[in-house]
Amino acid sequence: MNTTIKPSVWFHIMAAVTVAIWGTTFVSTKVLIHHGLSATDILFYRFVMAYICIWLFLPRMLFAKSWRDEGLFVLLGLTGGSLYFITENTALAMTLASNVSLIICTAPILAAFLSFFFFKGEKLKPRLVAGSLMALAGVGLVVFNGSFILRISPAGDILTLIAALMWALYCLLLKRMNTSYSTLFITRKVFFYGILTLLPFFFFYPLQTDTAVLFHPLVIANLIFLGVVASMLCYIMWTVVVKRLGVVCAANYIYIVPLVTLLTSAVVLDERITLIALIGSALILGGVYLAER
Repeated sequence: MNTTIKPSVWFHIMAAVTVAIWGTTFVSTKVLIHHGLSATDILFYRFVMAYICIWLFLPRMLFAKSWRDEGLFVLLGLTGGSLYFITENTALAMTLASNVSLIICTAPILAAFLSFFFFKGEKLKPRLVAGSLMALAGVGLVVFNGSFILRISPAGDILTLIAALMWALYCLLLKRMNTSYSTLFITRKVFFYGILTLLPFFFFYPLQTDTAVLFHPLVIANLIFLGVVASMLCYIMWTVVVKRLGVVCAANYIYIVPLVTLLTSAVVLDERITLIALIGSALILGGVYLAER
């Protein structure tokens, strides 16, 4: 019997590990907010840390091969960096977290349809559509965790939908740039333009520079996790995953994020898990498995 693991399986594992890490980042973000950092502060410091780390591995090549490509890298920094995080975090202050979690999970569906229109190689196969809808239903159960109270906040919900669209566009742009540039170069450019396009926001929300806050051991530990692991390492892995598995296949793993968040909140924050949430978890795993087959 041949027990050799197919190369593609490793990319699926990489995708699962990436979104699993992203699913735990809310805990670190919550800790940092409790210590006096804003959402823009956290994004700035984690991206700066990630950029410095990746610069150590790829210090030479500065610019893209053309100004057109350089412009596309600016779009990558906006869609996968500043605009995505700012719209999502702003929405959290305007609407329920459950609404945000549910609407964000429309990103795989948006990516699938956008990819269908822009890339001929990506097809909407029945199994993929069925699995996506099954996983989305599971997300709904996990997010509400037995409390089906949906409050509509148009501004916050629209911002969340914009964030989901930003991530879908980011995945499509990654697919385009993956054919011409290395993974490390793409990731470094995303962080650079993510930082650059974030700077104007500090005119309205001044950057936290208090050393007593920034050098607190818990703050440093969480920033290192967000910057080195959740940003640098995960963005590198996600770029590889999109390149190897395709936009639609990779995007479906986003559905796992609420599942990881549910489990993490139960362990770290001692939140209750209901039977409905467990059913939702099973639907997520089953839907992702069906879609990825």
